[in-house]
Amino acid sequence: MTEAAPDRSYRALFRVPTLGRIVLSMQIARTAQAMLGVALVLFTLAEYDSPGLAGIVTFASIFPGLVMSPIAGALLDRHGRVLLIVVDYAVALVSLALIGTLALAGLLPAWLLVLIALVSSVTGIFSHTGLRSLFPILVPRNLWERVNAIDSNGYVIATIIGPPFAAALVATLGGPPTILLIAVAFGIAGLVIFRVPEPHVETASTGRLLHDAWQGLRYFWNNPTLRGLGFSLSIVNLASGMTTIVIPLVVIDVLGAGQAAVGLVFALAGIAGMVSVFVFGRTDTRGRERTMIVIPMFLSAGAVALILPATGVGGIEVGLGAGLAFLAAHSLTIGLLQGPLDIALFTVRQRRTDPAWMGRAFAVSMAVNFMGFPIGAAAAGAIATVSLPAAVALGVVACLVGGTLAAVMVPRR
Repeated sequence: MTEAAPDRSYRALFRVPTLGRIVLSMQIARTAQAMLGVALVLFTLAEYDSPGLAGIVTFASIFPGLVMSPIAGALLDRHGRVLLIVVDYAVALVSLALIGTLALAGLLPAWLLVLIALVSSVTGIFSHTGLRSLFPILVPRNLWERVNAIDSNGYVIATIIGPPFAAALVATLGGPPTILLIAVAFGIAGLVIFRVPEPHVETASTGRLLHDAWQGLRYFWNNPTLRGLGFSLSIVNLASGMTTIVIPLVVIDVLGAGQAAVGLVFALAGIAGMVSVFVFGRTDTRGRERTMIVIPMFLSAGAVALILPATGVGGIEVGLGAGLAFLAAHSLTIGLLQGPLDIALFTVRQRRTDPAWMGRAFAVSMAVNFMGFPIGAAAAGAIATVSLPAAVALGVVACLVGGTLAAVMVPRR
């Protein structure tokens, strides 16, 4: 007799209890997050007319939470993931409601906007890491590629829906009402996942929060795969942070298109990414993870370079149609490359992390991986006031350096 092959279908995946509610809550929250990234930049540019401030606000809304990742990971391992995910959504609801209300009342100076963004970012790692570390605990190992495809497509769908919807709302209603609507979306996401049962998992805890956090940092550093991914992806994400600031500036200031066009450019990456993620989500990645990570990183350099002609580099001005075509080509290429990179990244991290350490290890790993995004946004905001092509060049170099680091530092097996 031969052993039956395990069912790897999406139908089997959604037979996992409570997974449907978790995915629904995740999708609502990620769409709100995708809306917020665009809405904050457009709101800041419209209200304060400062690319530098837009970069600072983006940095403030992300970076402090990344710094808090070791403690957040220890809390996730000790107190469970679902509760802390709800806490993050509640903090987002309150913070955004405060920004929207104060802006409508004309009582939101730039320093207060940055301060609220700083405070609200502290809990952000709870939902990002909580969900990412919840899936491999809840879902059988034979369905990890499938759930990772759902996880990655959660961002993809959010990219398709969120940016154009946010840009359209800002153009019609204005920034403050849009931010208030995003606050409501976070509240709904919290209600959907509220009281979902917490899956049981053994945790390697000392009972001391700071010591557990320190051990999480040591586990990350002593794991060659997590360390290699951290160095390489943090550099590559400088390019992602750069595009968050540069694309709105190119579309609005250089090409003279409306705010709605900003959202459409970002949405194209999501459309291409959805196809790519579903295709690679059907692939057994074992033994091929490093290749599926390194090649997209190098190819991303060419995709980022497609932004350059639209910036008017070398004094050559392109028309509205040609400029948007270059930006569209950039977004479509980035989306196609995201599928293999995400599936391989998520799966190799799950395979090479002890389940007892997933909260802390994932928190630190995801934070280090994403560290480049807010830094890239802040740097691009400052550089773009002098030269848009120079800001894009930062992204091209980041992709090449990050790909090289991944090839050298991530173990093949």
